[in-house]
Formats: sequence, C-alpha cells, structure tokens
Amino acid sequence: MQQLTLINSLDKKETREDSYEQKDLAYIFETYYKRVYNFIYYRVGCQYTTEDLTSQVFEKVMMKISTYSENKSPFEVWLFAIARNVVNDYYRSFKKHKFFSLDTIKNLVSKGKTPEDVLEIAETNDKLLRALNTLDMRERNIVALKFGANLKNIEIAEILELTESNVGVILYRTMRKLKSELEREDIYE
Repeated sequence: MQQLTLINSLDKKETREDSYEQKDLAYIFETYYKRVYNFIYYRVGCQYTTEDLTSQVFEKVMMKISTYSENKSPFEVWLFAIARNVVNDYYRSFKKHKFFSLDTIKNLVSKGKTPEDVLEIAETNDKLLRALNTLDMRERNIVALKFGANLKNIEIAEILELTESNVGVILYRTMRKLKSELEREDIYE
C-alpha cells in the first residue's frame, strides 16, 4: 500500500511545487532508511561507513528520482539497486573485500549482560563471522538483501538479474552451507 501511494505521488511529480517534492523525498527517506541502512550494514559491518554510504544512496535517489520509471521495475527494486551499486563502488575503491568487522559485531553486545553471556555471544559472533567469510560475494549479497533489507526473493531476483527460483535455491544452499560450517566449527572445538 505504501509503495502504491509512493508511486502515485511520483507520477504526479511534474505538476507540483518544490515543497511537495521535498515532502515526497522525506517520505521516501522515512519509509526506506532503516532497510537501506540494514542492507548496507550487512555488507560493510561498520556503523560510520554504513551511515556515509546510506546518505550517498539517498543523495543519488534525490538526484535521479526523475529517471525512475514504474514500467521498468518497482520502486524498491530501483532503490536497492542503487544501494547495491553504492556498496560495490565502495569496495572497488578499496580493492579489498572485508564484509564484517569484529569490532562492530562486538559493539552489538549489550552492556547489561554478565561476563559469561558476553563471552558466549562473542564466541558465537566469531563463529558466525568465520562462517560468513566462507561465502562468496554473490552469496553475501543475497544474504544481505534478504535479511538486511528484508526483500522478497522476487525483488532480490530483479536487483541481481536472476530468476526468483534461482535466488531461492542460492539462499537455501547458502543457509545450508552456513549451518554446516557452524556445525563443523563446533566439532573442532
């Protein structure tokens, strides 16, 4: 329903004043900020970098909103394609692929926990990080789009130019791979 309202307001763009345009951009920001932020955070693992890249995404959306066409793809697909490209550009600029930072994962630990709880969570996070590092870039992208951005398989398929069933199969195999990697680590400890 929100997307339909957004599309209707985008269709009327040429006939309104700048104040209405600003309200639409504010609506887009408020509606999608958290999902875009989560998607990027899944990919880069650093709060400050995520904030910078998220602002770049919305800056690009603001600059390119006139090029959006409902006939080509749904608005969410267009938005997350921009987000994916911003993240890819970020990694290209560094020529290295570090997807999760141990420091940022450790910052997620609540201060109210007992030392034993903190140690257990840190160990689990370390295991998860090692398991995630076994994935290739496409698998990480799909996991970030699915769990960070909360996109449906059909939307992920449109962004990555895959079929919906292919996304489902890759996601299933990726989750199975993560599970077996986590189980393998438990055996060797």
